Amino acid sequence: MIKIKVEDLIYKYPDGTQALNGVNIDVVKGEFIAVLGANGSGKTTLLKHFNGLLKPASGLVVLDNIELNEFNSGDVFRKVGMVFQDPNDQLIAPTVEEDVAFGPTNLNLSYDEIVSRVNNALELVKMKEFAKKAIHALSYGQSKRICIAGILAMEPEILILDEPTSGLDPEGVKSVMKILNDLNKEKGITIIHATNSVDLVPFHMDRVAIMDKGIIAQEGTPQEVFTDSKKLEGLKLELPQIAQLMEALRGKEKFPIDSLPLTIGQARQELSHLINTEDNALVSPEIS
Repeated sequence: MIKIKVEDLIYKYPDGTQALNGVNIDVVKGEFIAVLGANGSGKTTLLKHFNGLLKPASGLVVLDNIELNEFNSGDVFRKVGMVFQDPNDQLIAPTVEEDVAFGPTNLNLSYDEIVSRVNNALELVKMKEFAKKAIHALSYGQSKRICIAGILAMEPEILILDEPTSGLDPEGVKSVMKILNDLNKEKGITIIHATNSVDLVPFHMDRVAIMDKGIIAQEGTPQEVFTDSKKLEGLKLELPQIAQLMEALRGKEKFPIDSLPLTIGQARQELSHLINTEDNALVSPEIS
């Protein structure tokens, strides 16, 4: 089932900057999709069209088979939640629980329902013990998780995240991505994740849409997209690091690798196969 359909989307900022030049993309229910691209490629502008924060100059954005402009903003925000790149653009209340409660409170829910949603959202991002903590006392990584919690308290069907791991240390990245994977796999939330970090994609995302100059320049599974380093260079991106290593080995006499492994596990399996094949050839008796 297609949750979001974008057709021939064009957008120009008031200063004349042409940000989107005819974007076409479908987002399928339950998938975890990466919108990949260099800075300035149009990622954030596209994301802001998914929940109506920006209005197209032309083209269509369709949510659940209904044009987005036919929804009121409250209904859209209940279905599609967006987490901004900078927590300072999103966190507005004095304490964690007040901030997470802001959205549900504006839905005119009962007090008990608001408390339940806040507790559930904080539990999902592993921040329940921080409920009473002041927002200004949070670390950057904790602030990112509270931003996610604030959107989850609205119980959206689709979660959009703009560079959610930027500025985080490796442990912070791991923590955020674990949360997002759990939300996708266990809760069935459709996730659209904008990033320029190619190394995250093979581990977490089902599909990749690469943006360049305001269009979707390439689309497919990670294995389909990460096949040609020269093409990626033209899009101002590069292969995941393990794929770069394997590409350097590919074509050498002892490493006839047909497809590029994208993760350490895939690389280990490929190398083990090649080593075992070579060992077997060395010990096998020659047949005359």
